[in-house]
Amino acid sequence: MTMEEGIDLSIVLPVYNEGEAVAPVIRALVAGIHVPCEILVVYDFDGDTTVPVARALAAELPAVRPLRNDLGRGVLNAMKAGIAAARAPYIVVSMADGSDEPEVVDRMLELAREGADVVAGSRYMKGGHQIGGPILKRTMSRMAGLSLHWFAGVPIHDPTSNFKLYSRRFLDSVTIESTAGFELALELSVKATLAGRRLAEVPTTWRDRTSGKSNFKLRKWLPNYLHWYFVGMRGRIRRRRVP
Repeated sequence: MTMEEGIDLSIVLPVYNEGEAVAPVIRALVAGIHVPCEILVVYDFDGDTTVPVARALAAELPAVRPLRNDLGRGVLNAMKAGIAAARAPYIVVSMADGSDEPEVVDRMLELAREGADVVAGSRYMKGGHQIGGPILKRTMSRMAGLSLHWFAGVPIHDPTSNFKLYSRRFLDSVTIESTAGFELALELSVKATLAGRRLAEVPTTWRDRTSGKSNFKLRKWLPNYLHWYFVGMRGRIRRRRVP
């Protein structure tokens, strides 16, 4: 990975058989972000139905950059591959299902330029909202995020959301240990907190996908989330014991 002149922001967009549904999501990112950026559309295999759509958009929109994930299949490896290939000093991870709001990315970047190493698009702070999605998943996410904020000292209200901006300087300072699904956002939020990094957030509205099928596997990935949840809680206890 090398920094490239003129690119302020890299958007990592993991995809899996999104087909034509990805086109309005990418167009909304291009229209909603007002700084020079690249949009890395990260796919696992050449037969993915997203690939021809992404390639057609890349021929039309210079910011779009299809990228094959060669780290192993799955959304976690797609995110890691995108982060590794990103050429900007700031990196946003967003979803290809249209659930995230591209309009708030400019404000996220402003906060990062002011010194924040992690900036969350937050559903659970004042002004944030969550529309749709399984009730169990929504409840557990809210409870985990708010309890880490209130009791573990995590500065943001929504550490489990993957809609986040990271500075390259922070990413280069940590080793990603996540092994499953979307736990990456929680890991990095907890590690930034424990390292004394600055975290910030902007309110956003998350909307459940209206087409396609979610690849979120709550039962399978829950132990991974719980691991980082307790790392955050234990970290607060250790900080309190330091004289």
